[in-house]
Amino acid sequence: MKQIFVKPEKCMGCRSCEIGCAVQHSKDKDLFSAVLQSPPPMKRLFLEATEEIMMPVLCRHCEDAPCLNACISGCLYRDEKGLVRRRKERCIGCWTCVMVCPFGVITRDGEKHIAVKCDGCYKLDMPACVRSCPTGALVLVDIDQFQQEKRHRLVLAGTEREV
Repeated sequence: MKQIFVKPEKCMGCRSCEIGCAVQHSKDKDLFSAVLQSPPPMKRLFLEATEEIMMPVLCRHCEDAPCLNACISGCLYRDEKGLVRRRKERCIGCWTCVMVCPFGVITRDGEKHIAVKCDGCYKLDMPACVRSCPTGALVLVDIDQFQQEKRHRLVLAGTEREV
C-alpha cells in the first residue's frame, strides 16, 4: 500500500499542500470558486512550524487506528485501499475520533456538525496535497521504497563527510 510520506528537509512552508487539499474538497474543485465558497472548503492536513523545521502533518491511516476503534457510530471505516475513511451521514458529532487521534489531524465542521479527516483523495491517482507540493516534500510511495531511499541518503551523506 502506498502512503503519503513527508520529507521535512524539503518543506519551505508555502502551504500549497493545504490549499490543494482544500480546493480538492471544495464544491467545484477550482481555486477561484473555492475562494468564494461559503463556508470555505476545509483542509485535511496542517502545516506545523518551529524555528528549525516546517512540516505538513496529516492522517497516517494507522494500521491500528485509534479513531476507527473509538468511533461509536460506525462512521469511520477502512476501505479496500487501506484508508480510514468517513461516512458523513453516520457521523453524530461526538468528537471521540478527534480526542483519540494521536496526530491531531481530525477536525470538526461546526456548521455540518461532523468530523473531517483526510480521505487520501481516494478518487485520484495522486492525492491533491502531493500533487500541489512544489518541492517534493510530500511523496506517495510504498513504505519499503521510502525506507530504502532514507538509507540511501544516509549512506550518501556519510560518504560526503569522508571525502
